Amino acid sequence: MSQTDARPATLPDPRRWKALIFIGLAQLMVVLDATIVNIALPSAQRDLGITDGNRQWVITAYALAFGGLLLFGGRISDLWGRKRTFIVGLTGFALASALGGAAVNTSMLLGARALQGVFGALLAPAALSLLAVTFTEAKERAKAFGIYGAIAGGGGAIGLILGGLLTEYMNWRWTFFVNIPFAIVAAAGAVMVIREPAEGRNRNKLDVPGVLLVTTGLVSLVYGFTRAESDGWSSGSTLGLFAAAAVLLFAFVMVELKVKAPLLPLRVVLDRNRGGVYLSLGMAVIGMFGLFLFLTYYLQIVLGYSPVLTGVAFLPMVAGMITGSTQIGARLMTRVPARYLMAPGFLVASIGMFLLTHIDLDTSYPALILPGLVLMGLGMGTAFMPAMSLATHGVQPRDAGVASAMVNTSQQVGGAIGTALLNTIAASATTSWLASHATAAAASSPEAAKALQFGGMVHGFSTAIWVSFGILVGAATVAFTFINAGRPGAASGAGAGADVAKNDEVPVLVH
Repeated sequence: MSQTDARPATLPDPRRWKALIFIGLAQLMVVLDATIVNIALPSAQRDLGITDGNRQWVITAYALAFGGLLLFGGRISDLWGRKRTFIVGLTGFALASALGGAAVNTSMLLGARALQGVFGALLAPAALSLLAVTFTEAKERAKAFGIYGAIAGGGGAIGLILGGLLTEYMNWRWTFFVNIPFAIVAAAGAVMVIREPAEGRNRNKLDVPGVLLVTTGLVSLVYGFTRAESDGWSSGSTLGLFAAAAVLLFAFVMVELKVKAPLLPLRVVLDRNRGGVYLSLGMAVIGMFGLFLFLTYYLQIVLGYSPVLTGVAFLPMVAGMITGSTQIGARLMTRVPARYLMAPGFLVASIGMFLLTHIDLDTSYPALILPGLVLMGLGMGTAFMPAMSLATHGVQPRDAGVASAMVNTSQQVGGAIGTALLNTIAASATTSWLASHATAAAASSPEAAKALQFGGMVHGFSTAIWVSFGILVGAATVAFTFINAGRPGAASGAGAGADVAKNDEVPVLVH
């Protein structure tokens, strides 16, 4: 062990703020990839001759690998060490991105996307757990998680902008190649400046049955929602996948109760505060995905925005997220309990969503869409930052990786649910509206038929956004009801992790 690594646990790492730059850069790369490929997909489909039936697999291959392996990735980071896992994840993600950018056929592209998901599942929990063990003083932790929360919240919208720019002015392959410089810089920085407490390792043997059960269970769950979108909720394949997911995840819980060194120690999720964070965050992401999905289509198809202009239209939400995370959440996190930031944050976001339920065929962007996006950004930014901090707070260092993985798992599963659930609701509402509004006059001219089609589309989007509004209100309710941790620095508080100052000053090193 070097002299730097041998310093007392109570002394902060002098290079911790430099480390945050590279941790944040890696997180931005992972979050960008969730949306940057979406805008490039039509161009890639034409170039490689991808069929309509296989098109969804460009997104699904990544989601299945990433969502299914996150807990495994979190446990690996506890076992190998977070820094090593972080660097391996970055290297693998860069190589998979290079493979995707150079793809010459459908199989090569889908394989690259699956590999991106595998290495992303290593990288994401390693990044968050590195942040959790690097920043241990309450006020510094608040600032660090404020920055991280802004990246996590705004990265998806930035991906839409960057994807539009790269696709329109270069070509779709650069939506993959752009990851390579991100990864190289982040990996080089990690080698030079990132340190972690060696005492935080979890050297127990890997829980192989737990890995197999939770991976197959989560893959079945995510794939079930994907099939629901295409085959319907009552189809045999959809119901079979949901049943398999339920059986496998129940078996996983039973195994975790009995094995000596579980993959997911149930103490991590049964803590009232962490459980509340995982549940409310997952619900909020469902609402967020509804916004990204439908507003992107609405701006491009109904209002006629270009891909670049669509991405730029989301910039106010990114600005709101950054402001909410760094200027509201970070400043208040050490002064008030987390639920007094998370619940109001989700409610402010729901007000923004409520405004967006009123979109119409000729809605004004400055008058309605802009304030809706700003409120969404402010609310989500304010809520995300304390959520991510509390999710990894007070946990033993040996469990930091898997606790971090649960944050990403709740977001990934929430995203899969949101995409399928809200798409199905929108499609059903559109079909019903068209059936009730179809008239002979509407078929009399192409303009009338187009107006009818757009009217049905907007009605479907609005209906789905109403559901997203309700889900965000539910997320606020869960956050306020479940989370009862006191403010950081308080002498006492209800629930596990209430005394944040005590846990922040000296990392728990009990094995």
